Amino acid sequence: MNVKKMTTLAAAAMIALTLGARSAAAQSTYTSKPFAGAKVNGGTVTHSIKDGKQVLTLSDDFQVPDTPDPHWQIVDSKGQVFLLERLKAKGALAGLGADRLNKSIVLPDYIKTIAKVQIYCAWAETVLGETTFVTPPAPATTAQR
Repeated sequence: MNVKKMTTLAAAAMIALTLGARSAAAQSTYTSKPFAGAKVNGGTVTHSIKDGKQVLTLSDDFQVPDTPDPHWQIVDSKGQVFLLERLKAKGALAGLGADRLNKSIVLPDYIKTIAKVQIYCAWAETVLGETTFVTPPAPATTAQR
């Protein structure tokens, strides 16, 4: 094999490895510490990237607090607070006979970093429990989106 072909093959292999590493990094998941707070103690949340979007998913052992209006709430690394979807969607609104759990949410594009995940009661205006990630998820970039 001549030098030119070997150089071309080596370059192609390096490009493939780089793209594979980026793809693997984009698909990484991060699991939080257990929730702790006044009404939410236990369960975790997992951060993942699906179809270029940040997704948060509650663990199966997460217990939904018995409060009137629990919501997902995110605090970013700058201290900005983002009140998101209700944790329980009313069955009548969803066209179902019973309430359903919003166990997973897709984060809006404007949330780039996650410092804390909180369960917040909008009716009582209080944090019911919160958690952080042992290793914070990498900031969302345009390459991931």
